[in-house]
Amino acid sequence: MQNQQLSPVPRDRLICQMPKYYTAESCLQYKTHFDAQVKSVCQQRHAGNFGLKMSKVVMVGDLYVGKTSLINRFCKNVFDRDYKATIGVDFEIERFEILGMPFNLQIWDTAGQEKFKCIASAYYRGAQVIITAFDLGDIQTMEHTKRWLQDALKENEPDTCSVFLVGTKKDTLSEAECERTERDALKFAVEMKAEYWSVSAKTGENVKDFFFRVAALAFEQSMKKELEKSKLSTAQIGAGNLIQLEGNPGEKKENDLQHNMNCC
Repeated sequence: MQNQQLSPVPRDRLICQMPKYYTAESCLQYKTHFDAQVKSVCQQRHAGNFGLKMSKVVMVGDLYVGKTSLINRFCKNVFDRDYKATIGVDFEIERFEILGMPFNLQIWDTAGQEKFKCIASAYYRGAQVIITAFDLGDIQTMEHTKRWLQDALKENEPDTCSVFLVGTKKDTLSEAECERTERDALKFAVEMKAEYWSVSAKTGENVKDFFFRVAALAFEQSMKKELEKSKLSTAQIGAGNLIQLEGNPGEKKENDLQHNMNCC
């Protein structure tokens, strides 16, 4: 398949260093630098001789925890006070350049309502990253994150997904309240084998840092898997396996959604 010429990635989506974790206690893996072998391969790449790499991210969690707001803040830099529940699923594609290589995140926003669960679960499959979100001001939504994670993991092969636990609406709590809730959330994160973050879609606090961390770790994981397959540190990572959406993304979304609604 011929690689299509892509427009330059926006300057605010370039990642040259491993983004920092939220806190040392909250990170699943204490990574402050990209894997040396991955970095070496990226430096040795031949421009135009590799395909576009993409990782699938699914965001799950209760209704009203702010999943859509979080995605919209990062992808569109907007915050809509008028809440509209996600019907079934929706997705955004965010482009990056990491260590000089093109990389996309396909971020799936799933409904938190029980009646749409049969539709949403079909889109959990093939995820490289699972983000479980809860409202920092509602402890019950935190308790439900384990169930959401279990549902998402059922649709994927064991040990193939990176997991993040994200507390939203940080702006609604005082500093002391946030610290108390985070202590409980960190315990959940350990049990879930997840990296923890606290964010605010309203103010934008930690949103970009969080998604950059997700993108960097997903990129590194994808590259390491290809290195393992090739067994050669100098392999041209990404040659082939070009991932693209056929036709108009909006039409594909409607068709897929209608298909899964019929199945349910």
